[in-house]
Amino acid sequence: MAAQPVSVLITGSNRGLGLEMVRRMVEGTFTVGKLFACCREPEEPGAEALQALAKLHPDVIVVLRLDVTKPCSIKHCAQQVGSVVGTGGLNLLINNASMLVKATLQETSTEDMLNSFSTNVIGPMNVIKEFLPHLRAAVKASGMPGMSSRKAAVVNISSFLGSMETVQQSYSLFPAVSYRVSKAGLNMLTLCAKEELQKDEILFSLMHPGWVRTEMGGAEGEVDAPENVQSMISMLASLTEEQNGAFLTYYDSTIPW
Repeated sequence: MAAQPVSVLITGSNRGLGLEMVRRMVEGTFTVGKLFACCREPEEPGAEALQALAKLHPDVIVVLRLDVTKPCSIKHCAQQVGSVVGTGGLNLLINNASMLVKATLQETSTEDMLNSFSTNVIGPMNVIKEFLPHLRAAVKASGMPGMSSRKAAVVNISSFLGSMETVQQSYSLFPAVSYRVSKAGLNMLTLCAKEELQKDEILFSLMHPGWVRTEMGGAEGEVDAPENVQSMISMLASLTEEQNGAFLTYYDSTIPW
């Protein structure tokens, strides 16, 4: 029997990993009914590739405006998604939107830290809260036992740079203090959500995508986006309650906290 199509929402989907996730999901084996591809300025030149992809898959991809730093934008986006999914709810929410400032502690400004937390921690928190009714609706509509990404799941894209145990080995290579601190905050946020909402049967996981050759990751990255995202999607498709609250790599291993 073919897998039941799922509804997916991806933030920061106009470039890099987000754009590649949209492409791989609609062109691969992850059976998607509706894919809400969200970004801050969907009508601007920076979203041209996303809009072109949406035109190729008009029945699946819905491009929506979503600025994760603005609660009113999140609320409006959630209302738009709700009008499409109805009582079927939203099965998979991927908090991918992120910002990175490459600076040491002495170079990092107050503004850098505030902006990083606004995008990397507060944004995902508000997105989870606003879309929670749609995730709960998906649980109710699924009729499936346990937890899975085909039922109701939130995957927050984190980084091994947010791991406190690996700082000593990695700091000299890539300081990025505000990014590290905010990703550590995202990790804690995810664990708190897991504890609070496991009774709702909503799965929460963190995923480290690796050092990818994208606009954010730079040309020195260790892996190309298509190869990386294909592995991530395979991981996403296989998530169960065993990975609830897990800090995962894209190649199926865990990262120390």
